[in-house]
Amino acid sequence: MMLTEVTAVPEGVLPVQAMKDHLRLGTGFADDGLQDGLIAAHLRAAMAMIEARTGKALITREFSLRLDRWRPAGSGQTLPVAPVASVSSVTLGDAVGGLVVLAPQRWRLVRDMARPRLEGIGGLPVIAEGGFVEIVFEAGFGPVWADIPGDLAQAVFLLAAEFYERRHADDGRVLALPAVVQGLIERWRIVRLLGGAGI
Repeated sequence: MMLTEVTAVPEGVLPVQAMKDHLRLGTGFADDGLQDGLIAAHLRAAMAMIEARTGKALITREFSLRLDRWRPAGSGQTLPVAPVASVSSVTLGDAVGGLVVLAPQRWRLVRDMARPRLEGIGGLPVIAEGGFVEIVFEAGFGPVWADIPGDLAQAVFLLAAEFYERRHADDGRVLALPAVVQGLIERWRIVRLLGGAGI
């Protein structure tokens, strides 16, 4: 399985000023622009960590999932991030470079906040030996910061603030999620069974 983020979160969506207010940073200093870039980077890092822990895309963007086999038959192909807004395309590839885009009538998206999945109409098509399937889809709570549920947005702020406060630390320690952040995201986390075989 290979999941690729096709489109990134636009810079203008990041709540840089709100984060500066959260940190109680003043304005009017010569390095305001440098602070903005640093805070944006900390916000992106915090978002990435929260998304990895919850399996949720916070801001809507496009992803590509490439598989060399479907999951075991029975309940469709689980998509690894949620919530999924739409599936743009499903493409089969063979070992010699041939591509076949499946008609939308041959599959459907089953929306689920925990485990969205793609189901075949009449079954999922066979992936040829040495071939693959690529699923392109959009996932996220919405296109703007206000669309993110409050507890997840607060978790991002608290974690970004932790990154900011420790920006000069060089003690070699790996940053663990603060307990308050873990508490905020706990209800959004998905327990993966069988070593992640459900993906």
